[in-house]
Amino acid sequence: MEAHPHAVKGIRRGVERETLRVNADGSLATTGHPETLGSALKHDWITTDFAESLLEFITPVDGDIDHLLTFLRDIHRHVARELGDERMWPFSMPCFVEAEQDIELAQYGSSNIGRLKTLYREGLKNRYGALMQIISGIHYNFSLPIEFWQARLGIADAESGKNEISAAYFKLIRNYYRFGWVIPYLFGASPAICSSFIKGRETDLPFEYTESGMCYLPYATSLRLSDLGYTNKNQSNLGITFNDLETYVKGVKQAIRTPSAEYAAMGVKKDGKYLQLNTNVLQIENELYAPIRPKRVTRSGETPSDALMRSGIEYIEVRSLDVNPFSPIGIDASQARFLDLFLIWCALADAPEMSSDELLCTRQNWNRVILEGRKPGQTIGMGCDDARKPLAEVGKALFADLRRVAEVLDSQNGNHEYQDVCSQLVVGFDDPDQTYSARILREIKAAGKGSLGLEWADKYRQMLLQEPLEILTPEALAAECAASWQRQRDLEANDKLSFEEYLAALAAG
Repeated sequence: MEAHPHAVKGIRRGVERETLRVNADGSLATTGHPETLGSALKHDWITTDFAESLLEFITPVDGDIDHLLTFLRDIHRHVARELGDERMWPFSMPCFVEAEQDIELAQYGSSNIGRLKTLYREGLKNRYGALMQIISGIHYNFSLPIEFWQARLGIADAESGKNEISAAYFKLIRNYYRFGWVIPYLFGASPAICSSFIKGRETDLPFEYTESGMCYLPYATSLRLSDLGYTNKNQSNLGITFNDLETYVKGVKQAIRTPSAEYAAMGVKKDGKYLQLNTNVLQIENELYAPIRPKRVTRSGETPSDALMRSGIEYIEVRSLDVNPFSPIGIDASQARFLDLFLIWCALADAPEMSSDELLCTRQNWNRVILEGRKPGQTIGMGCDDARKPLAEVGKALFADLRRVAEVLDSQNGNHEYQDVCSQLVVGFDDPDQTYSARILREIKAAGKGSLGLEWADKYRQMLLQEPLEILTPEALAAECAASWQRQRDLEANDKLSFEEYLAALAAG
């Protein structure tokens, strides 16, 4: 990279932020998605994820971190004005939920695609429970510019070099599996959960309790990423690997065709009501839970894996970032800059191929960091044998490499922002109390019987209500709202098949 410093100009990024709508008392909002926010099915920036109460904000692709985060903040400012007395929950793990049946599935209108999206969520609810599905996260979408790949791989352009680019992104993904535990270590912000979340669930985790009834593990970083959170143990034996595009896509396609005895016992329909899309291990490809995904923008009617086979990997989606409760928009510039550095390093560093067994080995390091990453003397496995090194030593060695990447990026930008992020974060290895999870646990304990989540939700609501829009305008927001409803109506008017015929056509592939 030092030989081609200009090759890192033009990194492209996008952010997706999920957040629950809650009432003034901190309970889950049971109102529908506000109509004034537009059609959740067709709005470019504001949608819903699993539930009506689970908002998702999506930024356009952007080459500038500060502009990207200002756009995301504008979405938050607009939504805060439209929510009336409701607030946006500032944590990844849900607020107090009285009963799972209070969680209404996201509704997308009467079109076949809209009904399909809701039915897919019905399947998720019946397979994994609704509570797990309302956990919030941040997804960071990242791509390196064609100039980087031209300099690195010696290719002419994106189309002729698509196989080489895909292979290089898979190398990045393998390094992410090996070293990505650094993300929950530094930025994990869910060391505690509301006791309502584990009510009636079996767990052998040795929870301790705060005055307000929050359960926590003293050295945990991200319970969101644990087996309690947004994972699916049934998928760990699928054997999907990240060595080349064909075997990856073959593995994913096999999973959506492989019958599951457990889901077959549930059935597709009961008393005339659909319970799930099908009885296979995965209903659709999106059900594959992974801390990182290879992606390409899909064409109409195209599956994610068909898009990858058509033109290769276009970008990667980082999925292991907790919502940052210290930011009103769930992420800040230092996190984005760290991810840039780390992902570039993952693309540059050696990355031997990995079997599915090796992938499971990397999960042990992640689990150790997720449940007790801040434990004094914590170690990290260096492969599938028993070799272990102190986590702090591995982390600091990684940061020595990241600093070299930071120097190149800063020389391009004429500042030292990336190097400053390295200096700011590396201290977390010698002093785990500096990590997000340690800081948030101190705040939760200090809140006593009060609800820190509600206190911060109120604080951010007031802050966002008072701030003017910077990039978006009221006119642009009103236009997108109206256009999104029109796009939904057009879709509904143009359906030619009944829903049953539509599902049959999908199943036939």
